[in-house]
Amino acid sequence: MTATASPPPTTTRGDAPLLSVRDLRVTFTRRGEKPFKAVDGVSFDVRPGQTVGLVGESGCGKSVTSLAIMGLLPKRGNVVEGEASFEGVNLLALDEKAKRERRGRDIAMIFQDPLSSLNPVVPVGLQVTEVLERHRSMSRKAATPVARDLLKKVGIPDPDRRLKDYPHQMSGGMRQRALIAMAVACAPRLLIADEPTTALDVTIQAQILALLKELVQDTGTALVMITHDLGVVAGLCDEVNVLYAGRIVERGERHELFADPRHPYTNGLLASIPRLDAPRGEKLTPIPGSVADNLPWDNACAFAPRCSQPVDACVHTTPVLDETGRRSLRCHNPVR
Repeated sequence: MTATASPPPTTTRGDAPLLSVRDLRVTFTRRGEKPFKAVDGVSFDVRPGQTVGLVGESGCGKSVTSLAIMGLLPKRGNVVEGEASFEGVNLLALDEKAKRERRGRDIAMIFQDPLSSLNPVVPVGLQVTEVLERHRSMSRKAATPVARDLLKKVGIPDPDRRLKDYPHQMSGGMRQRALIAMAVACAPRLLIADEPTTALDVTIQAQILALLKELVQDTGTALVMITHDLGVVAGLCDEVNVLYAGRIVERGERHELFADPRHPYTNGLLASIPRLDAPRGEKLTPIPGSVADNLPWDNACAFAPRCSQPVDACVHTTPVLDETGRRSLRCHNPVR
């Protein structure tokens, strides 16, 4: 499967959201320690046929957001608040049995590390057929040819042989494709992809991104793409949400956000990308500090210690998310 130029999605901003996340908060608690807010009031919508990106460095809350929506966080040691409405049903309020019925059938997830996400002692084919047996009530005999066709569809060569392979017998790219086959086996209406191209070479990355784009266009699946790679965002996402320290700091349509980043964090992420047209020997422009260098959102801007243009208000006043017009921005001193 090769990447090809493709028409824009047919969905419009007027379509009703398939997934509507409102004020999602995830707080991790540990005896004797101060509670830690990993996700702090995140809100976004995803419509059928739309690809929405959650972007930011490791530790900004992207994966925790997706795990909370899927109901896959540990049962103890965390508090999840807010709403994640799928077709009007709050997923966070469902009991465990109802969540299991939704997962795999209506909502599926591609996890970050395929080697640890696949069962190492079960053949890949059996892991794919298990999804079909569980959610489509198929027999093992009927599910096997469907699993073979799924492996072929995601670009795994010689699928008949690969059905019998164990995960360690596959390359990283093949394991990722097998995870995608499992995720799309029941034609879910919402697909969450958590760093699906991490640790893959650029050729395999391009093939997997082309596959995801084709799936969205062919089936109208809503896709949430979680990544720190802005190159992935540029080629796939319709709308981009930039997260920092558990909050959305900027939101916008992909082309507008890349052409005119307003938040210093977004601007820093874009400036740190190596450019092919840069002069030989030109130094990269990293964002100073680390994600751990934060101020509490309660009375400041968390990004202030790393900001390139802080003002007094950044360390004394919490910036609110201004959602005027097509762009959303949380900043006291935006990039001009």
